[in-house]
Amino acid sequence: MSTLLEVRGLKKYFSVIKGLLLDRTIGWIKAVDDISFSIEEGRTFGLVGESGCGKTTTGRVILLLEKPTEGSILFRGRDISQIKGRTLHEFRSSVQAVFQDPFSSLNPRMRVDSIVAEPLEVNSTLPRKEIRQRVEKALTQVGLPPEAAMLFPHEFSGGQRQRIALARSLIVHPSLIILDEPISALDVSIQAQMMNLLKDLQDRSGLAYLLIAHSLATVKYMSHDIGVMYLGKLVEWGPVKEVYGNRLHPYTKALFSAALPSHPDLIKEEIVLKGEVPSAFAPPSGCHFHPRCFSAMPICSEVEPELKSLGDRHHIACHLF
Repeated sequence: MSTLLEVRGLKKYFSVIKGLLLDRTIGWIKAVDDISFSIEEGRTFGLVGESGCGKTTTGRVILLLEKPTEGSILFRGRDISQIKGRTLHEFRSSVQAVFQDPFSSLNPRMRVDSIVAEPLEVNSTLPRKEIRQRVEKALTQVGLPPEAAMLFPHEFSGGQRQRIALARSLIVHPSLIILDEPISALDVSIQAQMMNLLKDLQDRSGLAYLLIAHSLATVKYMSHDIGVMYLGKLVEWGPVKEVYGNRLHPYTKALFSAALPSHPDLIKEEIVLKGEVPSAFAPPSGCHFHPRCFSAMPICSEVEPELKSLGDRHHIACHLF
């Protein structure tokens, strides 16, 4: 299976400005700090971690909504971080997104047909008749009737609105869809429907997903590979079965221990981390996790661990290994 997207040494820093008249940069918020991973065609890479760890920023940089500070983003082997013009239009057709809140991601003043057709109208010169046909097909793919095209977003439930957002991303036949918390704003009864729909679309169309989520259960169900982020760093990533079955990084162990058990009678190891998550403006030296780590050694505060391969595509950044 070929690699669709490869991220190498990706960094995204935001400057911190002080002063009203004479602005000056006093530091940097390291939202994404030198991460590397890859997504293969037709597979799902799940990105998990606490709020503020850099998951959404990673997605925005890959979508080119934010310019990377450093590093490269290879799509089908080509670095897309500096592309412009027609090449950029082609890339935007190949990589789409579905965001967290279906209530704010859809224009309330536009009918569904205009919302779904918008990416096609921007990125192609197809005749109006063909665009209408593509809209109907996209709505059918996500389980909505063609009549829905003439309605407004407020006439739908939250789950239906998220289906509309998904139809909008599907209409340009993308290879990769970035899913940023796609089901967290939905009722629990609707979440399973959306997850099954996404998996079914992947099986039928060969789509690849970058799934950004807090829910470890969602990531386990939908993903083939999983990456664990902490304070802008990727501390562990690999195949889902490998990472879930053999958690190695102390932060991964703590994160998984905080999740609800799959069965009420299941007894899990409880790990309570000390302190708070440090600021991305002034992250700790060495390993960013060392002030809270229950396995910290003297070297952890001095030397930043490199992301190492442990075989079978399992990678970890920790001095214990």
